[in-house]
Amino acid sequence: MNLDSLFYPQAIAVIGASSREKTVGNDVVKNLVQQGYQGKIYPVNPKISELYSTRVYADVAQIEGNIDLVVVAIPAKFVADEIKKAAAKGAKAAIVISAGFKEMGNLELEKQLAAVCNELGVTLVGPNCLGAINAEHQMNASFAAVMPPVGDVAFFSQSGALCTAVLDYAKDLGIGFSKFLSIGNKAALSELDLIKYLHADPKTKVICMYAESLDNAPSLIQALRELNRGSNPKPVIVLKSGKTAAGAGAIASHTGSLSSGDSAYQALFAQAGMIRANSISELFDLAQVFSMNEIQSVKKVTIITNAGGPGVLTTDAVIESGLALADLTPETVVELRSFLAPSASTHNPVDVLGDAVGEIYEKTIDAIAKDPNTDAIIVLLTPQSMTEPEKTAQAVVKMRQTSNKPIVVSLMGKALVASGVEILRANKIATTAFPEPAAAALAAFAKFSNWSKEQNEEFLNYQDVDKARVTEIFAQAKANGQTSFPEAEAMEIMSAYRFPLLKSAVAKTAQEALVIMQEFNCKVAMKIVSPDILHKSDVGGVALNIDVNNVVTEFEAMMQRVSANKPDAKLEGVLLMEMAQKGIELILGVNKNSLGTMLMFGLGGIYVEIFKDVNFAFGPLTRTDVLKMISGLRSNKLLEGARGEAAADKETIIEAIGRLSQLVSDFPEIVELDINPLLATKDGAKVLDARIVIED
Repeated sequence: MNLDSLFYPQAIAVIGASSREKTVGNDVVKNLVQQGYQGKIYPVNPKISELYSTRVYADVAQIEGNIDLVVVAIPAKFVADEIKKAAAKGAKAAIVISAGFKEMGNLELEKQLAAVCNELGVTLVGPNCLGAINAEHQMNASFAAVMPPVGDVAFFSQSGALCTAVLDYAKDLGIGFSKFLSIGNKAALSELDLIKYLHADPKTKVICMYAESLDNAPSLIQALRELNRGSNPKPVIVLKSGKTAAGAGAIASHTGSLSSGDSAYQALFAQAGMIRANSISELFDLAQVFSMNEIQSVKKVTIITNAGGPGVLTTDAVIESGLALADLTPETVVELRSFLAPSASTHNPVDVLGDAVGEIYEKTIDAIAKDPNTDAIIVLLTPQSMTEPEKTAQAVVKMRQTSNKPIVVSLMGKALVASGVEILRANKIATTAFPEPAAAALAAFAKFSNWSKEQNEEFLNYQDVDKARVTEIFAQAKANGQTSFPEAEAMEIMSAYRFPLLKSAVAKTAQEALVIMQEFNCKVAMKIVSPDILHKSDVGGVALNIDVNNVVTEFEAMMQRVSANKPDAKLEGVLLMEMAQKGIELILGVNKNSLGTMLMFGLGGIYVEIFKDVNFAFGPLTRTDVLKMISGLRSNKLLEGARGEAAADKETIIEAIGRLSQLVSDFPEIVELDINPLLATKDGAKVLDARIVIED
């Protein structure tokens, strides 16, 4: 990928330049000519000779010098041929603004375009995109009307229309851009390519993106862990649409149904340390806080306010966001009392009262900035008759000259505080319209800081597994056209990967069942074995506490019962499994989707889809990944021992999740898997039931 040719071209050709105003081909040339681009501009159109005092070429081949970037705005069917001509002139990057590709059902045409660019070594942006902007280079190679101010926020988006709104909105918020890009159909250029480039870009401090879909979660997770757990972490803030969309396709497993919708993206963002914005306004709040403050640990926040109500609301927001209020030192309290009114609150939140002028705010901010117990500051102001928004804003600016503690300011109101807000934004101080977003953004700031300081670990791996046996089982199944492995066959796979199992065996006849029971010498659960039956208990296919005395009669009764309830099902016998002791029923699962193979862990048994207390993560997993899956459950207290019950053996739970991660990493053809329940006791965890589905 040659992204320097995209963002720092010395010569740009615009194929499809047009003399008609309000067209893409006209606007791109106008933006390049009139907004300060200093490189060479080569408009291409055989029907005109000059555009905006710039010579227009009839064909790319007529251009005298080399070009670095080509911008294409012509009908889709002609694009690939024109890029070939541009490549012959040295072009290493192409922005295809033209529509008419995948979004119109012409997927093959888009694939052909991507293949041509790949063969020629041309970095392809688009098709069906807005274009690219590098304000530092004064290059607006797009049909967006304005050149944004230079800054340290990079933004790229799958939606071109959103790009124009972002440009307009950001200007008023004081946000400048290092790089700005619309990626359209992303036929060849991925989000990961851009993230890697922008992370290495010295002009970029914060990476923001709008995504409708992402690909290859494991690669994103691995890359961002390597990039952002080092000396130069750069937050990646993502606004992801489709949050409520249901998962596609018919899903038979518990894991599949529970993982539908947005859970895959939530897992990706958590593991990759990506910060999710839930709205455009939140995206900008987060961009400001990360851009205008240095990454550092934040836990304890001090609130400064001139009104009690907003102070209490902000306190609630801080606590609910997972942060804490700072306990001010006695020295700080004494200093505050030396200049605040007797009725003011000198404890957190610090209420300077409604008549506080700019000088009072300045002294208060200075005292709090020096307080060693304060990690970050939120400053609130409501406009009252004595309030001085401009002087208060200047007090914050002065504080920034001597302290790098993160600070967010909310001057509440509109016209009455506008002059103060303008001062803050001009001096790169993060502002929010209301206090609650300030608390939420600081919480995200703190979470990313903590995540970036975690150590990367090796993936869980066990040397005692029998990978060859599972390879053999799957190869035989594929040869026979088999994709589903019900409990009895799934247990053989579980055994090969050394999952903790109870005694079990399959009996095809009542006499075989008797022989097995004599060998086991314990009570068992009896379960029907059939590739056509998913929920065994629904058709009378489960019996408990079977012993050697009644195993024959129960075998025969179960076969008759299930045959009556499910006459078309193929019955292959019964599974006899040692009766488990009392414990906590958990679930382990796997679901493969467009992002990758996702593992699920949570509260299991018959109530799994009622309580839905589950967590997800993409494999392969580290020990820390597994611990987060466990500790993030609402029911985690049950595992730690509740109401006098003994705590479950967590190490065996961790091992079971780790072995599952290894299994699906070794065999990516696994698309669905349920272990339900995984029974957890003080003596360890045991797999009681399992089902596996592989790709057809």
